Amino acid sequence: MTGGDIAQRVESSRFPVHRPAARHAQWHWATPQAQLLLATGDLPSILRFYRRVHGMNQTELGALLGYDKTYISALELGKRALDDIGSRRRVCDSLALPPHVLGVTDPADTDHRAMLQFGESAVRLAEIARQSGHASEAVSELWPLVARLEARIEEGHTERDVLHLLARARVGLGVALGNVLPEERLATAAHWTAKSLEIAQYFEDLDMTSYVLRMHGNELRKANLRGAAVQRLCRAAAAAPDDNARAAALPLLARAAGTLGNGELFDRVMRETDDLLSRVDHTSLFNPFSLHEIRLRGLVSTGRTGAAMRLVEHSPAPTTVVAPQWRVIELITVAHVQLLADDRNGAAQSLDVAIQEAVMQRLPHQLQRIMRTAGTRLPALRVDASQCLDQIRGEMAA
Repeated sequence: MTGGDIAQRVESSRFPVHRPAARHAQWHWATPQAQLLLATGDLPSILRFYRRVHGMNQTELGALLGYDKTYISALELGKRALDDIGSRRRVCDSLALPPHVLGVTDPADTDHRAMLQFGESAVRLAEIARQSGHASEAVSELWPLVARLEARIEEGHTERDVLHLLARARVGLGVALGNVLPEERLATAAHWTAKSLEIAQYFEDLDMTSYVLRMHGNELRKANLRGAAVQRLCRAAAAAPDDNARAAALPLLARAAGTLGNGELFDRVMRETDDLLSRVDHTSLFNPFSLHEIRLRGLVSTGRTGAAMRLVEHSPAPTTVVAPQWRVIELITVAHVQLLADDRNGAAQSLDVAIQEAVMQRLPHQLQRIMRTAGTRLPALRVDASQCLDQIRGEMAA
């Protein structure tokens, strides 16, 4: 199929009703139709596409580009061509087009490609840092990247790859903030993950939509918005395009269901999780150690203390793929069950180690969990955790 054939096919296709809406007009170069069209480099079709998305006539487009209506008509009909680099660069600047689409390679285009490469690396490195217990470093990596991408979009440069990168960077930033912020500020983490939902759903990308929904749902749970968390995580599981994506969403849904106190949903989701994880390789996110903690906390939250006590005795050993923060989370949950079983010495040992690890990894939310767990039964440990939390807050405010 030739470039002209593709351009004609794209132009004749019926656009989804929501695409040309004013609130999405800035994303016009990011749609699948636009991607096909831009690949052809066909200026007449590009101009007609731009007018269609923005609801402009030829006179208005001419005013934008500095030409009269007659000249725009000639360009759209292919009777005139823009042969000089300066004119093509001006069109690209005015329409927020990547310059290489019309055969222009300049420093701006080179900077754009370099930014994307840097951004992809930053997102990957931030995830590695967070998983290895250095969430604050992940925030430092992602915050300037998100700001730069959002500034570029405000300038009208909304290519598909930029929007996809921004969605993943916002999610990464939100999840990292969910590790380093105290409980009273966790809504900020949920806010950043939520900002990626519109992009994912606009592109009708099920994999990305499921990913964003599950990360957002988990941050909502941490912010104590339990009903909203369950709703988002149910949607994440429903949107999952395959078993691997569904297996990534279900444990988080089970966790949220337990926090909500919905024992029926918790049990059903855990059964499906066990079945799925026996058939797919998803140990990088949920291995037996982390699943043990989810099951343990869910049993306690749904009023089955006896079963939780019995489960503590069969805790699996952590493996090398367990993120360090999971060890802290599990220690606090085990201490909670130990206190329910009146094992103060065991609970004190668990919480003492958890405090040390939470300080090392700078996890204020987990220190707050330790304070609640210690309560009046282990007052010395509650005070220790409170003092450590104050120290971290002071460092964050400095």
